[in-house]
Amino acid sequence: MQTATAVILAGLAVLALFGSSTQGKDWWENGNYYQIYPRSFRDSDGDGIGDLNGVSEKLQYLKDIGFTAVWLSPIFKSPMADFGYDISDFYQIQPEYGTMEDFENMIKKAKEVGIKIILDFVPNHSSDENEWFTKSVDGDPAYADFYIWHNGKINATTGEREPPSNWISVFRYSAWEWNDVRQQYYLHQFATKQPDLNYRNPAVVNEMKNVMRFWLGKGVAGFRIDAVPFLFEVELDRYNNYPDEPLSDDVSTCPDPDDHCHLKHPYTQDQPETLDMVYQWRALADEFKKEHGGDTRILLTEAYTSFDNMILYYGNGVLNGSHIPFNFDFLTNLQNDTKAPSVVEHIEKWLNAMPSGVIANWVLGNHDNKRLASRYGVQRADLFNILLQTLPGNAVTYNGEELAMTDVYISWEDSVDPQACNSDPDRYYGLSRDPARTPYQWDASPNAGFTSGDHTWLPVSDDYKQNNALAQLRAPQSHLQILKKLVRLRKEPSFQDGELNIKAADDDVIIYSRQKAGSDLYVIVLNLGSTDKTININSHYSLGSRAEVITTSVQSQYTDGEVIDPTQFKAQAYVGTVLVAA
Repeated sequence: MQTATAVILAGLAVLALFGSSTQGKDWWENGNYYQIYPRSFRDSDGDGIGDLNGVSEKLQYLKDIGFTAVWLSPIFKSPMADFGYDISDFYQIQPEYGTMEDFENMIKKAKEVGIKIILDFVPNHSSDENEWFTKSVDGDPAYADFYIWHNGKINATTGEREPPSNWISVFRYSAWEWNDVRQQYYLHQFATKQPDLNYRNPAVVNEMKNVMRFWLGKGVAGFRIDAVPFLFEVELDRYNNYPDEPLSDDVSTCPDPDDHCHLKHPYTQDQPETLDMVYQWRALADEFKKEHGGDTRILLTEAYTSFDNMILYYGNGVLNGSHIPFNFDFLTNLQNDTKAPSVVEHIEKWLNAMPSGVIANWVLGNHDNKRLASRYGVQRADLFNILLQTLPGNAVTYNGEELAMTDVYISWEDSVDPQACNSDPDRYYGLSRDPARTPYQWDASPNAGFTSGDHTWLPVSDDYKQNNALAQLRAPQSHLQILKKLVRLRKEPSFQDGELNIKAADDDVIIYSRQKAGSDLYVIVLNLGSTDKTININSHYSLGSRAEVITTSVQSQYTDGEVIDPTQFKAQAYVGTVLVAA
């Protein structure tokens, strides 16, 4: 008699030949999205920096895992003050990463492989080395108002000129920088080399739409849009001034007046016009498909904002917005010590708040946060990947999370992230994003197979000889093998269209089911805690007298394909398990 696992795998092989179980869904719905940090993914030319040819080389690997699409952190021409988020030419490729021909070859390879490419679009600011900014500084009439400029204020006591307001940069210190040539201050909500574009100028709006059309024309499947809440600032008052922002409610938690968190940000974030801009970009993507045919072009939006705002990014009931407004409620509220009821609460909160006709999404990592395995513990990496892959909707994975890569210690002297470098030796590490951006660990060869060169732009993890993609592909059970099985499992009808029934069995254990009428009942058990628990699964969901383990964490006492008694299920500490009625 075949096991359920064998039947599932056989069924998936049939689906691969004769069509998907997801017929009727658009390509992006219930998809698996993989973020590539290109600088650290794969170096093809030995200079220690990842590049586009390196990405092309590894697209088949990502397709074999089962990812729907990859989105690349910025690849546009940049002086690299913020590693690509400071763009000097929105229409050119950063030379370190390759040429336009390399980009076009990557798009061609992706089509051959059957995986979509999504680009990181950075609309809030440019580099100060962008010709737009140079022309704006020089007073070129076409660009004079491309950025936010202000004369500043004269201090009544000292008579000295000072910034227009108390606004603080995300990277610390004043968000205003004096320009000697123009004799005005310009706004930069991030680094001084990242002047904010002026979205109250229609010429800026049109230019950035042209940027989007250009890359859509090159064959990308859409955009991940960066730092959306910062697009607009409050308008000038009748005296041509900007208001100061108020102190945070609890200044004691952020006492340094140079820190961004020292203030609230009602005048520099989440202005009403921001949502309309997202809706305009969605209309552009939809229009591009109508005009040029092909598949749906999608938008993914990055917005660390209020929960209600995140939901509004989907649309307002009249206008459509982001296809995938990143669920940062999930990312920011799941901490190392979060209890099971709280996890369930945040899952249900998102699902219950979504407007009809949209798709949920789940995000647990990216290049701006400590790695999943470092935040939650390597022993729980599989558990959280199981959670990510078995919830309804779209899943987003940051490169390396499939291997349970961990943060790499980067000294103050070796730090390159401006968010850390604008701090000090005592506080930099908590702010630094460098530890989560280190080179991908491909194999046990020198420098983890990331480069043929003798150096890397950030250090490679010391554990790469033990923890790398090749070793995990060869192992009978590994973090990567578990993820591959989960990605295949998501194609089953119960995971594509099945209802989610989820609960916290106690403070440590989450238990939930996925089932579509007429299809298999799956039950997932996740023990977040440090103590083993024995559970009668049938007191929650009816698996019958026998259940089969589909997949489980690497350290689990159970093995894939093992048949167990669901009334005496041992939920081991830090272990996640997917079961189906046998």
